[in-house]
Amino acid sequence: MENPPLITNDAIVFGLLMLSLGFVFYTESRKTGFWPVFYKYIPGLLMCYLIPAIFNSIGLISDDASQTYFVASRYLLPASLVLLTISIDLKAIFNLGWKALVMFFTGTAGIIIGGPLAILLISTFSPETVGGIGFDAVWRGLATLAGSWIGGGANQAAMLEIYEYNQELYGGMVLVDIVVANIWMAILLLGIGKSKRIDTWLKADNSAIDDLKHKVQAFTDKVTRNPSLTDYMMILMFAFVAVGISHFGADKISVYLTENFEAVSNTKSAFSSFGSSFFWLISIATLIGILLSFTKAKNYEGAGASKIGSVFIYILVATIGMKMDIGKIFENPGLIMIGLVWMAIHATLLIIVAKLIKAPYFFLAVGSQANVGGAASAPVVAAAFHPSLATVGALLAVFGYVVGTYGAIICAELMKIASGG
Repeated sequence: MENPPLITNDAIVFGLLMLSLGFVFYTESRKTGFWPVFYKYIPGLLMCYLIPAIFNSIGLISDDASQTYFVASRYLLPASLVLLTISIDLKAIFNLGWKALVMFFTGTAGIIIGGPLAILLISTFSPETVGGIGFDAVWRGLATLAGSWIGGGANQAAMLEIYEYNQELYGGMVLVDIVVANIWMAILLLGIGKSKRIDTWLKADNSAIDDLKHKVQAFTDKVTRNPSLTDYMMILMFAFVAVGISHFGADKISVYLTENFEAVSNTKSAFSSFGSSFFWLISIATLIGILLSFTKAKNYEGAGASKIGSVFIYILVATIGMKMDIGKIFENPGLIMIGLVWMAIHATLLIIVAKLIKAPYFFLAVGSQANVGGAASAPVVAAAFHPSLATVGALLAVFGYVVGTYGAIICAELMKIASGG
């Protein structure tokens, strides 16, 4: 690490993150003065994300020197998925209909065509930015971005292996991935505060989403009680036993598939993402939550199961914010520009299709984030609309892992053609 942060002790880092969350929630609860005006324009969730980003940018803390994101994504995220899914109405989820899938695949298509179009646009005034020969060719590096932005980390690693990009230059691509994906997530979170106005402009039909929210709210109201210590212990028992089972299952399945199927063990294979333990971790946790929703465990929603799940989600948001270094935006302007143009094409296609099929902003935001952000952030964006919707984000993100490498290979071949490779 070139410049270690001022604070490297994770206990202090976690304390700062909780201070940030506490500050945002306290100020957002104020009914008079400056804060109601401020939060009218800037969503609280975005502030939970930006304050740790500022701490990281000024060198106070750093994701590179901290395990907080790893803990939040591997332990608190699966726990939150269980607690946010425990009271779900699966039929109502399916009633959300085809528009959710259309927007997800539109997001995928936006990434696939966005890469080559970005190369063509940038090459008109800065051909050296998209050049390079052999294993240094920029399109090979951008292929890893396509893997990350359609699926996730496993797909990104697969693309690095498939196209054999120079690993000494790979850090620059990781930087573009982090900077551009985080800027886009911030824009999506900003839009959540204006979702009603956006939906009016899109002429969107929100009836299925509202129906799901109302069903969950009605069930919550019916079973709400003053929670006891036993209730909290039971809620945490369901959450973290499920996390334990998910980790156990994920480790066993990923090792079994990797050892017994060459298509999974070969990092150049389109099936290599099935060897990712994180893929199975999220899949199993979501499945356990769905199974619990058919049992009496769902009554613990009345004692605050989804609220505890939301606490875990917000901690995850703060640790994701730590990944954003605002100063890095200006470090490699050429590559960052390719990423921004690419993401703009992805966003434009999503807006056009949402307008055509009158899809709600919820489907646009979650469909995009299930591609670009993957399983760690799609449930965050979905839960920002309503805790009961986190499952939709998780299911679509898992879908992204499955199609990620295929889509990225198509994108990479198109970028190769666009760059004259």
